Order: sequence, then structure tokens, then C-alpha cells
Amino acid sequence: MIGPILFFLFAVTAIAGALGMLVSRNPVSSALWLILNLFCVAGLYLTLSARFIAVIQVLVYAGAIMVLFVFVIMLLNLADLPSLKTIGWRRVVASALGLGVFAQLAFVTSMALDVVPQPISVESAAQSGTAGVLAKVLFTRYAFPLEVIGILLLVATIGAVLLAQRRFK
Repeated sequence: MIGPILFFLFAVTAIAGALGMLVSRNPVSSALWLILNLFCVAGLYLTLSARFIAVIQVLVYAGAIMVLFVFVIMLLNLADLPSLKTIGWRRVVASALGLGVFAQLAFVTSMALDVVPQPISVESAAQSGTAGVLAKVLFTRYAFPLEVIGILLLVATIGAVLLAQRRFK
């Protein structure tokens, strides 16, 4: 009984964290809202009995990637951003209605094309979600995309350092 309640609590908190990240004017507080969101996603993984993915979510995303983001924000001194114009309530309502219509169309289309994923049992998810199985798939089937993402992150870090160096000269 506690599982669905925790899932709902983590989902609502993750949505609130995402909205806080989008609405926040300060880049550092926006990064902190994103960290809250990433921790909530790890909690969602825990409620789905995916402990390994939850730990990796916290270590990689909330740990390493967010430290990199905060480092780049501090290095580029993004605290002095120009203020954005306020968003009117009509745009918010129109966006929510548009998103709702899009979600309904996507659901109806997926039902018509019969592409809705079938749920799997907890036992098969526990067997296929181990670290060994994930590592085998990651380093055989997805080795090239993994390397490309690593190179992109390296280039982005070097670019941020070069931009910060040019500002200090």
C-alpha cells in the first residue's frame, strides 16, 4: 500500500522541482531545483524496484553532472542575467490545454497503432535489471553512443573553460 503513495509523492515532487527549475530566475537555484528533480526520479526508480538504476541516477546525474553544471554556472558568472518578461496567465492556460490535447492525440494514436508497451512482471524486471545485464548491453550494443556522449561532454566542458578564460583576460 505504501508503494503507490510513495510513487505519487515522488512524481508530484519531481514535477514541482521541474517547474521550479523552469521558473527560477537565478541559475544556481535553478540547478538546485534540477537536483531535487533528479533525486525524485531516483525515488521513482526505487518504488519500481530498480535499485541499481536509482543509485546510478544519484551518482551520475545528481552527483557528477550537476556538479559540472554548477561549476560552469559559477565559472561563467551567470548570476547577472537580464530579467525575463512575465508570463501571462493566458499563455499558461493555452500551453496547458495544448499539452493536454497533444497527450490525448498521442494516446489515441498509440492505441490505434497498437504500440502501447505491455507491462512485465516484477520478477523478470529484477532479473533483467541487474548490473551485469545492464553492463553487457551498455558496452556491447550501445558502446558507440556511449563514446559519442562522452566526447560531447568533454567538448562542452572544454568550451565552457575557454569561454570563462576569455572573459577573465
